[in-house]
Amino acid sequence: MTGHQPVLMNEVIEELVHNKDGLYIDGTYGRGGHSAQILMQLGEQGRLLALDKDPAAVEHAKASLASDPRFSIKYGGFEDVEEHVESWLQGQGLSGVLLDLGVSSPQLDDPQRGFSFLRNGPLDMRMNPKGGVNAKDWLRKVSEEELAEVLRRLGEEPRAKKISRAIIRARDKSPITTTSRLANIVIDISPGGAHRIHPATRTFQAIRMHINKELESLHKGLNACTNLLGKGGRLCVISFHSLEDRLVKRFMARQARGDPAYIGLPDIPVEARPILRLVGKLIRPTNKEVESNPRSRSAKLRVAERLKAAFS
Repeated sequence: MTGHQPVLMNEVIEELVHNKDGLYIDGTYGRGGHSAQILMQLGEQGRLLALDKDPAAVEHAKASLASDPRFSIKYGGFEDVEEHVESWLQGQGLSGVLLDLGVSSPQLDDPQRGFSFLRNGPLDMRMNPKGGVNAKDWLRKVSEEELAEVLRRLGEEPRAKKISRAIIRARDKSPITTTSRLANIVIDISPGGAHRIHPATRTFQAIRMHINKELESLHKGLNACTNLLGKGGRLCVISFHSLEDRLVKRFMARQARGDPAYIGLPDIPVEARPILRLVGKLIRPTNKEVESNPRSRSAKLRVAERLKAAFS
């Protein structure tokens, strides 16, 4: 697994694996760092199902872990987890689900995938290269107003309007087909001096998240995974961006409160009671981990536990 260091490994295992003979899902296989470690903690009856919408990740899983009879890999996103688990679960509830959000290191490091502004390559950005519209084709048709809204909403980019205008003007001269060209357009209109982050960071983040419908997938996936947990099952989510973390935090808090219409009342129907219990506080990587793996510096792990059985 050269070039790929799974983040918060020890913390994930400590929070996730509480039943060595349970059923677990790694909803974002990547290059299998977390999956391999989960398998090491499981007993003979334990099982792990991994999902990934990147064909390269699925092939890696087949070559690396598929010989373990406790392991299965499915091609698909965690937002569609319910489509992949029916026969695998056989009526049982999950003991745990791990979601490690964002782009994996192998995807980021491969110029042909088009995720990085530091490496020139075709402007693709699709996590699933077999489907959907790539970034190049989306930029070819998007309006200035829609682009600005995407940069503002998903990139939290304060210069969204100015950057959008510059991109559209450049596009009108010739199509924007490479990561370097897009990055240079943003750099050219950025004020001089030192920047806390690369000027194109938020633009690339916003376009990538839009292309892959990441927030929509996360919202759907959180609900689906929670529905599959058995009593005491853990939901562990690692996020790297404030928008993702905010969505996860609010989802878990909402499920831990129950139906607000019944707050303060003595008798609360079963269906209106809290579904999750928040476990501990927000977990961040140690200074030691950040030193050895700088990409972990923005990682945040949140954990919640299912209070009532998903299957009854």
